[in-house]
Amino acid sequence: MICIAICDDHQIVRAGFKQILSEVDDIKVVAEAASGREAFDIARQKICDVLLLDIAMPDQNGVDTLRAIRQGQPELPILVLSGYPAREYAINMFKIGANGYLNKECEAEELIKAIRTVFQGRRYVSEAVGEILAQGFDRDVVAALHTALSDREFQVFLRLAKGESVSNIAQALSLSAKTVSTYRTRVMEKMGLESNSSLTYYALKNNLLA
Repeated sequence: MICIAICDDHQIVRAGFKQILSEVDDIKVVAEAASGREAFDIARQKICDVLLLDIAMPDQNGVDTLRAIRQGQPELPILVLSGYPAREYAINMFKIGANGYLNKECEAEELIKAIRTVFQGRRYVSEAVGEILAQGFDRDVVAALHTALSDREFQVFLRLAKGESVSNIAQALSLSAKTVSTYRTRVMEKMGLESNSSLTYYALKNNLLA
């Protein structure tokens, strides 16, 4: 039996996933979370075999939650289920440690297949994500600027784009303000941008703000 935790801030979404999975003999939903911190607590309690994680959640988004879980539970299979198109987030979520990435509009059969795949210790790469990865080998295709960021740089980038101050980011990520400023500089250099407002514009344009 594969024990599943569903982490999404919308109750109706969790209910929908539960209904789908209730009809599968080898899968059982054992926990639910409506926020990033609740998802982290579930992972820490080691009560599930696979964790389904949304990106847009209150108090701590899926990016921060995934990275926090990976620090203490590196082996826990995590399948990201997001409303955002794979092109915007998939590559960065894989960098941080996701075992798979699916859009919430996927077919039930694909969701079940993805759960079984990551449970077996393998990564699940959907057709959409596969196409994005394949394009990385095509010199004529320019990758989105944010895909060049490291996982920590991506975390800082998202918070800066939302208008958070360096001091607030430092507190939220348990870093020094100097370290956050260094990450900010790296982000600006890698993306060729010059201000926080340009980061915000880029994030809005590319549908990255949760």
